[in-house]
Amino acid sequence: MNPSEPSGTETLSSKMKDVIDVLAMQREKRNTLQKSITIDYTKSSDSFTVSRFIFECGLKLEAHPLTIATAATLYHRFIKEATAQGYDNYLIAATCLYLAGKVKDDTLKIRDVMNVSYNTLHRGSQPLDLGDQYWSMRDAIVQAELLIMRMLKFQVTPVHPHKYMLHYLRSLQAWFGEEEWSKYPVAKTSMALLQDFHHSPAILDYPPNLTAIACINLSLQIYGVVVPLMDECDQQPWFNVFCKDLARDKLWEIMEKIMAAYDDEPETRDN
Repeated sequence: MNPSEPSGTETLSSKMKDVIDVLAMQREKRNTLQKSITIDYTKSSDSFTVSRFIFECGLKLEAHPLTIATAATLYHRFIKEATAQGYDNYLIAATCLYLAGKVKDDTLKIRDVMNVSYNTLHRGSQPLDLGDQYWSMRDAIVQAELLIMRMLKFQVTPVHPHKYMLHYLRSLQAWFGEEEWSKYPVAKTSMALLQDFHHSPAILDYPPNLTAIACINLSLQIYGVVVPLMDECDQQPWFNVFCKDLARDKLWEIMEKIMAAYDDEPETRDN
């Protein structure tokens, strides 16, 4: 069910509670990463966990956020094409990160990717020596890179929602005015929600401009912010200024998918 407005037993307050819960979970997850709470990746290889692996390795490698988002997108696309093929998901994930560095001109050395990936999978391990295991893993990544390129038909430069989001946020900032805009961390929260949405394969299901709008609208809902000047636009929703054909039903559908991405997050424990 993807209503544009709450109806029946589903009230506006219940929807707003869900929205506020998203912010709480998002903050908790970010704090989790910052506090280095670890996940034992050897116990699971579901889509969310492998995506989390990409993000953790990307942060350790100090990769640009767009590079990490690219790696997650490539991984989801590959898994979608390679359903039930029995690939090593973490090898594919590490390779996607290495490939994304090339795509985004954010050079990640293959040895660094290997060591960080291996250490993240095998907590507390030493860097790989230049022995058989090292060369075997290096060759596996090189071969996996070729496989991914072929599987994705060499289309490995995704169009990201980030550039749309930047444009929309700048426009909204002008509508609000600097003083009013600075009262709410809408831009920061929107970007955090977008990055988190890359943990879900649903990131592939919608055009990037609609995903950007949904993340921003979710942020506005979280803080209860009303976009100014809309009364002068005959009550036209703010998002129709950027995408005139976007219906509220569709927008709520994407927002619900963003919120649903948090449902797959596993519990984490300190070492």
